[in-house]
Amino acid sequence: MALEIKVPAPGESVSEVTIANWLKKEGEWVEMDQPIAEFESDKATFEVNAEKAGMIEKLLGNVGDTIPVGTVVAVINTEAARPASAPEKEKKGPEKPSAPAASAPKSEVKTETPAAGAETSHISPLAASLLAEYNLSASQIKGTGTNGKITRTDALEAIVRMGLAGKPGNVAAPGTRDERHEKMSNLRRTVSRRLVAVKNETAMLTTFNEVNMKPIMDLRTRYKKEFEEKFGVGLGFMSFFTRAVCIALKEWPAINAKIDGDEIVYHDFCDISIAVSAPKGLVVPVIRNAEAMSLAEIENEIKRLATRARENKLSIEEMTGGTFTITNGGVFGSMMSTPILNAPQSGILGMHNIVERPVAENGQVVIRPMMYLALSYDHRIIDGRESVSFLVKVKTLLENPEMMLDGTRPVEKVLGF
Repeated sequence: MALEIKVPAPGESVSEVTIANWLKKEGEWVEMDQPIAEFESDKATFEVNAEKAGMIEKLLGNVGDTIPVGTVVAVINTEAARPASAPEKEKKGPEKPSAPAASAPKSEVKTETPAAGAETSHISPLAASLLAEYNLSASQIKGTGTNGKITRTDALEAIVRMGLAGKPGNVAAPGTRDERHEKMSNLRRTVSRRLVAVKNETAMLTTFNEVNMKPIMDLRTRYKKEFEEKFGVGLGFMSFFTRAVCIALKEWPAINAKIDGDEIVYHDFCDISIAVSAPKGLVVPVIRNAEAMSLAEIENEIKRLATRARENKLSIEEMTGGTFTITNGGVFGSMMSTPILNAPQSGILGMHNIVERPVAENGQVVIRPMMYLALSYDHRIIDGRESVSFLVKVKTLLENPEMMLDGTRPVEKVLGF
């Protein structure tokens, strides 16, 4: 029997996907629930698995092709005899791999060349392609995948760590005038469309302020070691900003609202979107009901979402439905920027780098660790008074962290102790 494997819809609004990688080849035996291919949509990366065990007769399409949802991508002969060369663990019955790295060896991928000196069974296809492009050896990289397998994220982190980003080994020599054309990914095309739509369809303005980070830094120094020992995660700035934003949003609800047709939708909860840099670009996973979380809970959720983002495992649900966004360009060294709205949200807060600067306090010039803040907002539903007051409230809370308490709980309770 010939079984057709079709591309499922990864989300209601997704109509097409791109073939990111073949994990099996024609003529190979596949067990039920084993992954056959990886696909990339404008929101997530996902696998398509074999619905029954059998021999792969056809793989339809090439890596990089964009195809509609519902397209047949593979044909499996479910009546074929299992070959004697099939791995022993496959003979024991259907078994779904615990991670994508447990699927087919890299040497089976038709469109990619393994890096020199790499054992293809211990390196993912996308990682092998990157290592070959940047002339790196697998021996230079420690794999974090199953059984030490080198993943795409491992390869990207090594490229950045070695200062090779933007300098692939096959780049033309200085002085040449060659050009290189690359097809935009679904994710990049969708981001492009949405950014243009935001500029065209909203009345976006940005207001700025600055915050003295010394009180927060002192608080972190005081509790950092105990916090990490108890919760297994660092006490970062993002949790303080998230908590300050949640308090300020309760005071200025229009900034936590959105426009739906001719109505304004107000939210009595704070689902905070956190911009995270992932291998395939910027993604914005959501912390649900952040207003009810302690700093420890916020930090753990940020860590969980950031890890899933780096591994390209974020689900559609984890990236949709936020009511307000925080982005931290400071981690890349940005001094000031005007962040663009994350539609349909009406507000986004931009954090920037912390720089020691001379400031006046009580008639004296002192050196303080200062950060510029930027709030971009939709002027259609948010007035200047609201936007400026919101940003001042965030600044006041950060410079006076004791104000983030509810009056009944000590700082230890807010931290999560």
